[in-house]
Amino acid sequence: MLQIIRETTHEERECAYLPDRGARMRYRLIDECPAEDYERMLERGWRRFGRVFFRPACVDCRECRSLRVDVAAFQANRSMRRTARRNQDLEIVLQPPTITNQHLQLYQRYHQDMKARRGWPGKGVSPVDYFQTFVEGGEGYGHELLVLDGNRLVAVALVDLLPRAISAVYCFYEPALRQRSLGVFSVLEQVELARKRGASHLYLGYFVADNVSMRYKANYHPHQILAGRPSASEEPTWLAELADAELVDAELVDAVHSEKI
Repeated sequence: MLQIIRETTHEERECAYLPDRGARMRYRLIDECPAEDYERMLERGWRRFGRVFFRPACVDCRECRSLRVDVAAFQANRSMRRTARRNQDLEIVLQPPTITNQHLQLYQRYHQDMKARRGWPGKGVSPVDYFQTFVEGGEGYGHELLVLDGNRLVAVALVDLLPRAISAVYCFYEPALRQRSLGVFSVLEQVELARKRGASHLYLGYFVADNVSMRYKANYHPHQILAGRPSASEEPTWLAELADAELVDAELVDAVHSEKI
C-alpha cells in the first residue's frame, strides 16, 4: 500500500540545468511504494532517489520534459553500434543495489571529472548519502547494472525494474575510459534488458534541450515526450518524439560521450 509520509514544494532556487533560471520541485517522501503505484507516478513524470520522489513544479518553465524510449521499436544507430562493439569485452552483472568502496570511489572520480570539465558543482558523497540515494527504498524493484573490466568496476547504472517498464535512475562511470562511451553503452544494455523482460518503455528521465548533459536522450529513437504534468486522476498523454530540429545529431552525441570535442 502506498504510504506518503510528507509532500512539499520547495521555494524557487537556482536551476541545476539551465543558467539564470529559477527552479521549483515537488517532493514526496514515501515509506512504501509498490511497483504498480510507482509505475503510475513514473507515467506522470515523477522520478525517484531512495525514498524521495520528485517532479518539476516550475511555474513559468517547461524545459524539463520526461522522455521514454519505445523498447520494441528501438534501433541503435551507427554510432551506438560502434559503442556496443567497443565494449564487447566488458562483463555485465545485474543485482540489487549495493554499496562498496569501489562504488564510492568511482562515484567521486566521476563527479570530480564532471566538475572540472563541465562545471558541475562539487559533489562529495558519504556512505550514508549513497545508501539513502541509491540503495534504500527500492521495494524489490531497485537494481544496479555493474559494468566490470575483469575485477575492476568501470560503470554503475542504477535502474528500477517495474512491471511494464524500466526506469533509468542514475549512471556514473570511470572518467579515464571516456573513449569507451560507457554512458551510451549503459543505455543500450538497459534497452536490451527491457526487451528481455518484455517491458514496453525505458524511461530516461528529464530531457533538457539546452543542457549538454541532458539533451543526448533525444537521440534514442523512437521516443515519446510527456505532455504537461498530469495529476494522479488524469490520464497521461505521451507525444510522438521531438521534431527533427530539436534532435541532437548522432555523431555529436557520440563525440560528447567520448569527449572528442
